[in-house]
Amino acid sequence: MKLLRAIAVAFAQYSRIPVPRFEWKEDDMRYSIAAFPLVGAVIGLVFFGVFRCAEHFALPDTAAALLLTAVPLIITGGFHVDGFMDVADALSSYKTREEKLAILKDPHIGAFAVIRLAICGLIYIASLIIVLASDSAPGLISGIATGFVLSRCLSAQSVLNFRSAKKEGMLYYEATAAAKGRKVNITIVTIIAVIAAWFMAFFAWPAGSLLLFAALLSFIWYKHISYKQFGGITGDTAGYFVVICETSIAAAAALASVVLPI
Repeated sequence: MKLLRAIAVAFAQYSRIPVPRFEWKEDDMRYSIAAFPLVGAVIGLVFFGVFRCAEHFALPDTAAALLLTAVPLIITGGFHVDGFMDVADALSSYKTREEKLAILKDPHIGAFAVIRLAICGLIYIASLIIVLASDSAPGLISGIATGFVLSRCLSAQSVLNFRSAKKEGMLYYEATAAAKGRKVNITIVTIIAVIAAWFMAFFAWPAGSLLLFAALLSFIWYKHISYKQFGGITGDTAGYFVVICETSIAAAAALASVVLPI
């Protein structure tokens, strides 16, 4: 029962998928972070299913790419994109750390957030179009789909291992609750990450190694920018990472379709 409640909490927090409603208790939050990658698994399955449908109906690559881009936004409600835009505004302000943290709380959207999101979105869509036009599309799309799991595994690891920038907010509360089951959480998330990495390499080898490298590189960048600019991670920087990681994986897949055999 605790496992099911933890999974329900994870899906309620990080997706728009309907789950049974109940009063959350701290014990329910203890292992919810370990269930976070399962949200990515659902996204990945739907993502690959949409690809197969587009392939079956011979949709133009551009139309298929746009539909695939919409999948994670529809399932998650775009909460990670909101975090990306908040961080983009803060990074573009060139203000003090305290002022940047205050910007993360500001509900208004700045011009730089829109510009950076547009750039990121264009790179992602263009990458999918390139992948869909290649002979290795099925394998690479499988790799990108698996990336939704891997990005959330890495995000969960950051919650469990990185310091929080603030002693408040949803991420801090979740990190505090998860710390009570830290060893179990780390073990589960690590196992899921290894399985995801194996699937990515298996379906898209040797290009899968490039996708894995892109994910790990974005993870290193995430820690660096979070610590340097904000003094740690927040819920917004976690969302920023998910966007950057998944865009990097798609871009790596596009590069692999051009320069590497499958």
